[in-house]
Amino acid sequence: MTTETNIDPILKKLATVNPYLLGADMIRRRLLWDLNPKSWRSRRHLKSIQNTRVGAKTIIICNGPSLLKTDFQSLKEVDTFGLNKINLLFDKTDFRPSRIVAVNDLPLQQNADFFNDTTIPLLLDSSATDYIRSRPNVTFLHSWHGARFAKDCSISIPQGNTVTYVALELAFHMGYSDVALVGCDHYFKSQGPANMRVESGAKDESHFDPNYFAGGAKWDLPDLPASDFYYAMAQRYYAAYGRRIINATVGGHLDIFPRMHLNQWLEE
Repeated sequence: MTTETNIDPILKKLATVNPYLLGADMIRRRLLWDLNPKSWRSRRHLKSIQNTRVGAKTIIICNGPSLLKTDFQSLKEVDTFGLNKINLLFDKTDFRPSRIVAVNDLPLQQNADFFNDTTIPLLLDSSATDYIRSRPNVTFLHSWHGARFAKDCSISIPQGNTVTYVALELAFHMGYSDVALVGCDHYFKSQGPANMRVESGAKDESHFDPNYFAGGAKWDLPDLPASDFYYAMAQRYYAAYGRRIINATVGGHLDIFPRMHLNQWLEE
């Protein structure tokens, strides 16, 4: 079994090259994950799906209130990425996403019962291995800090301040050439310092479901300028490889990506 005690000698060896690496939490977590058998299966799976969808379209389904204005029947026509607590939508429609991505610790913990029960393919942060069962439909992602875009997600993947950015990286990794966002309002009624962990009120007005973060549930306030930075980075990478990201959200405040009506995009 891998423990932090096993890792310490490796960190000390690294420190002879660069003393600033000694005790670095990021390096420690990366090494622990590298030695975890669950990482081997996840990385094999990520490699197996790399560039398997070259030239195809996909939709990333975000969690803003405008999502309820989306024609869910039309989403059945194309591959989709659901995010975080997208399952709260399931009592409103028979639509189901092709896969679900979640990387923030709070949605992962709060939604653990669903994640442990569903057969929908899941791509989850490796921090969830303690409470999300490892099984064939679950792939764990190793998160890495840094301002970059991961074209290959099989080793590590920057979170970019928003799970939507992670989905954009995964879509690129799988080879999708044309990505549309829906429900990406890029605006939150709850205000406060970026990334501050807060307790929710009785009702959530910042997501598509009033119970998304509600009744005292904890959540992290967004950092919209940081999200803008990473969205712009994703836009540059997609464009550099002849690929495209468009915003098919009904309304909202995200203007980094060109806008297009979802039906028009689907018919192209």
